Amino acid sequence: MTIAEGKKIYFASDNHLGAPTMEASRPREKKFVAWLDEIKHDAAAIFLLGDLFDFWFEYKTVVPKGFTRTLGKLAEISDSGIPIHYFVGNHDLWMNGYFEEELGIPVYHKPHEFTFNKYSFFIGHGDGLGPGDKGYKRMKKVFISPFFKWLFKWGHPDIGMRIAQYFSVKNKMISGNDDATFLGEENEWLAVYSRKKLEDKHRDFFVFGHRHLPLEIKLNETSMYINLGDWIQYYTYGVFDGENFELKRY
Repeated sequence: MTIAEGKKIYFASDNHLGAPTMEASRPREKKFVAWLDEIKHDAAAIFLLGDLFDFWFEYKTVVPKGFTRTLGKLAEISDSGIPIHYFVGNHDLWMNGYFEEELGIPVYHKPHEFTFNKYSFFIGHGDGLGPGDKGYKRMKKVFISPFFKWLFKWGHPDIGMRIAQYFSVKNKMISGNDDATFLGEENEWLAVYSRKKLEDKHRDFFVFGHRHLPLEIKLNETSMYINLGDWIQYYTYGVFDGENFELKRY
């Protein structure tokens, strides 16, 4: 993808809308929608790197109630011709066609590579990557199994959503996040994962969410690992102008 002069690519992650309650997250949602409305004027593309919602599950004819402002703004931007790319996180694993069909937004369930101008990007949410976190990795295999999704889908949506939202907020194993404290450049597991990926192929930028910490770690002379932070405490986002990547706060 070639970025036209004056245009930029934007990245955001980890809004967790709906947590701890819909009412409590409403101001954060309005702030995020205001940001989307602001960046649409010079956006060449927008990348959302998962956990936009604190919980999301698509039944055959039902999607979670709420998030009207966010979904409406995403539909408006997508309809205007600005591409939006969505990477599922550990709280919204169960996307199954709604974003593609209703909003025209492609959804990725694994990290994906892109090239913008001459720069290579490796992009994903970040959960389950790198060393450690074995408990969550085992739990994730259960969550994404066809049997689990079939079993959950056959319950009444009101009951299923209430149970899932409770555990999504309360249970750290489901959230997949430890306390968001900096572990040091050598111990940040997504940085370790990124360095390992460089052994087989060069990438200029590794961009992830999930850690809830805005991070910029230089992996070598030409490669950088970026974590986007979140829209709970930091309200940070990434901007790439065709040459440089920058983390900013809204």
